[in-house]
Formats: sequence, C-alpha cells, structure tokens
Amino acid sequence: MAENIWSKFDKAIDVTGLRKDVKEAAENGGTGEFKEVPHGTYEVKVEKMELKASKKGDPMVVIWFSILEGEYKNYKLFMNQVITQGFQIHIVNELLRAMDSGIDIEFQNFEQYGNLLLDIHEAIDGKLEFALEYGEKKGFNTFKIKEVYEV
Repeated sequence: MAENIWSKFDKAIDVTGLRKDVKEAAENGGTGEFKEVPHGTYEVKVEKMELKASKKGDPMVVIWFSILEGEYKNYKLFMNQVITQGFQIHIVNELLRAMDSGIDIEFQNFEQYGNLLLDIHEAIDGKLEFALEYGEKKGFNTFKIKEVYEV
C-alpha cells in the first residue's frame, strides 16, 4: 500500500516541535508575531554566519545576531548583505574586522570567503559577544560593532 502524503509530512517535519510552537503562539496572543526590534545598541552573540545564495541567486552574507539582554532578549537581528559589488564586500569586511576574531579578513573569491565566514564563526562562537549598533541608512539596516566582550 502506498504511503499517503500526510504520513510523509509527519516523517519529514518535526511535529513535536511544531506542537510546541503552536502552544507558544497561543500563549503569546495567537498571532505568532514578534515586536519589531527598534534601532539601537544591543548586546549580542553571533548565532549564524554563512555565505549563501539570495532569492535571486546572488551571493549573500547572512549573519544572525541574538540579543542577550533587555526587553528584546532572545530576539534576532538579521544581516543579509548581497556581495556582488566591491562596496558591499567592504561593508561586510569592516563588520568582520570589528569582531576581532584574530583572523585576517580578505576577499579573494567566493569559495574562500564562504570558508572565511565559517572560520570566523568558529573562532568567536562561545568566546566573544558584542555591543552592536543596529541602525538605518538610506532605508537599509546597518550593523556596527561598538565593543567586543570576552565570554
């Protein structure tokens, strides 16, 4: 007998986690929506850092910052920077240098840069946290490391 589509979903999707998410959404008013994090300076750790393809297929640096303190504790700030032009790579390089990972920051090619991001994340994960200034310029969110803290 052929497996039905619903059984396939039950096997492919974490239904236990999904049930927990449904319960949390109900406890939070049922909307599942979070307050938008206002621009400001937050103490953060880097949760994720990688090079991936944007929806259009362009190379894009993705960094997830997790807020550690205050009203927005556990909220995420998402930096998604397409890197098809020199000034875009410069923006990311300046942020990476400010993280003070001890790794030389240089773009040679996309494969090398992707590996560089993974190396930086490994070097700072669980070791460094940051005061991150989350702002806006010309309609785009900006991210600037103001201080580095050892964990």
